[in-house]
Order: sequence, then structure tokens, then C-alpha cells
Amino acid sequence: MKDRTGWGVAGVAGGAAGVLVLLVGMPVAASGRLPDRLATHWSSGSGAPDGSMPLWAAALFPALIWAVVVAGVVLVRRFAGPGGGWTAGTLPGVGVGLAGAQAAIVRANLDRADWRQAGSVTAWVVGVAVAAVLAAVGGALAGRRDAAGAQPPAAGPRMEIPDGERLVWLSRESNPWLRLTAAVLGLVAAAGALAALAGLAGPAAWAVAAPTGFAALAVLICSSVRARVTADGLEVAFGPLGLPVRRWAVRDIESARTEHRTPARAGGWGYRINGLGTTVMLRGGECLVIRAKGHDFAISVNDAERGAALLNSLVVRRG
Repeated sequence: MKDRTGWGVAGVAGGAAGVLVLLVGMPVAASGRLPDRLATHWSSGSGAPDGSMPLWAAALFPALIWAVVVAGVVLVRRFAGPGGGWTAGTLPGVGVGLAGAQAAIVRANLDRADWRQAGSVTAWVVGVAVAAVLAAVGGALAGRRDAAGAQPPAAGPRMEIPDGERLVWLSRESNPWLRLTAAVLGLVAAAGALAALAGLAGPAAWAVAAPTGFAALAVLICSSVRARVTADGLEVAFGPLGLPVRRWAVRDIESARTEHRTPARAGGWGYRINGLGTTVMLRGGECLVIRAKGHDFAISVNDAERGAALLNSLVVRRG
């Protein structure tokens, strides 16, 4: 099951569970180095701690907020529709904000005998706010792109192109399991980075967080694709934000066709290169295959036959 304006059911569930684990797990993991009560509020004037909670409450309160936010977003999307890109941006923004705030609280209280001795969190608040805004904007942009991709293709079934007419073919595909894999890797990277920043782990945590974060980004980019054919040629955009983008001008395309390919034949999932050429494999079945500059490039997208027909019509007309 796919959610056309977000990350898919598997991705949302995995991300929500991962943030929940971070919110509860950080103070629990550091409980031996924390006071019985944690400073959870700081004066806006002096920056000194002026409010506290028991450790169990400090662990469960943000988790409860997160659960309410997730439930609210799910209900809104279920009964009121996607509502544009804002619902796709809410969970990433709030999740990053809560996880960052929890890391700041743990770090400020670490190795303190009393919560009143907790350190300042001013710099953390600024950094977390910026990160949360960036995560929300990125999620919203991804949601808008997905919503746009869910609209019917602009081109009709006819492949004859009358003079003065411009036909457009658009298709997209995503793999929820690749997105879930990217989310899990991203959470591992985030946990390592937060542990290092909060003082719960040494520099070795960065050695885990950095390559895992890079792997998460690579898998995320290969988890979805959007293909578009216009009078200019073929454009293939990768990832939830549509970046990076590969383009082929009509003059560089020799021909287009459809071909049945499977992950086994393509060499696996994602962006694969083998004797068949290059294949963007997100699901087995019909693929749009173009021949350009002596090489084949295949994309596993729906309605591939119509995209190939339009490309061939454009190639013939330009020739």
C-alpha cells in the first residue's frame, strides 16, 4: 500500500517507531549518569534551569507528544485527505525537533548531582530549531512532488502529434521497502550522532553514523523515480525531492521500447548496471527502455508503453 503524498505506510510506521525509541531510549540509556529529576525547562532570560521532571516523566512526556502528533497526522490524512504538503512535513519537523530537544536535555543533565546544576541549552535550541525547520520543509516539498506525480498523465492515448500540439507523458514509481531501509539506516545514523553529541558515546560513534548516514541517503535516492517525456526529451528524477535528475534530449535518443525485467535479471534493486545497460529497478514488470548514444537505460514505471510510443513519435518527427 502506498501513500502518494508521503513516505508510504511502511516508511511512516518505521520512522514513527524509530523516533519513539530515541525519545524514550536516550534518558533510559543514560539513567546511571543522570539525577533523579531532570532539568526540562530553562529561563529565557538567564538561561538557568527553572523547571524539572522525574526521569520517567522526562522520558515518557515527549514520547506521548510524538504519539499524539503521529495519530493526528494519520487521522487527518485518512479522513480529510493529504491537505497539500504540510502533512508530509509535520512528522519530519516534529520528530527532529523532539529528538533534538531530548538529546539537549540529556546532555545538559549528564553527570549532574542535581537538576539545578544542569548546563545551558541555548545553542542546542537554535541548532534543533534550524534542523526541525529544514526537515519540515524537505518533507513538505517531497509531499508536494508526490501529490503532483499522482495526477493523471497529461498525454492522451494518441501518439500522433498534430502540428502545434505538445504532448506530455508522466509516470512515477516508488519502492516502500527501499524507503523503509533508508529510514532504518537514517535512524541508526541519527542515533549515533545524537549519542556522540549528547556525550553518551565517544568519537567512535561518528565512525558508525557517517557511513550509515551516507548509505541511508543513497538508498533513499534510489527508492523512487519520476519519468517525464516532453518535446525536449526524457527526464528522470530520483528520490522524494526529485534530485538528482538525468535528462536525454530527443536528438540523443535512438529509440524507445518496453521490456519485461525482474530484479534477478537486472542484478538487484535500485540503480543497477550490468550487461543489459542501466536499470532503475523498483518493481518487476514492464519497463521503459531507451537507446541513447549506444547504451540502454531502463526505468520500471507504469504506463511504459505509452511513454515509449510518445518518445518514438518525437524521435521520428525530429528526424
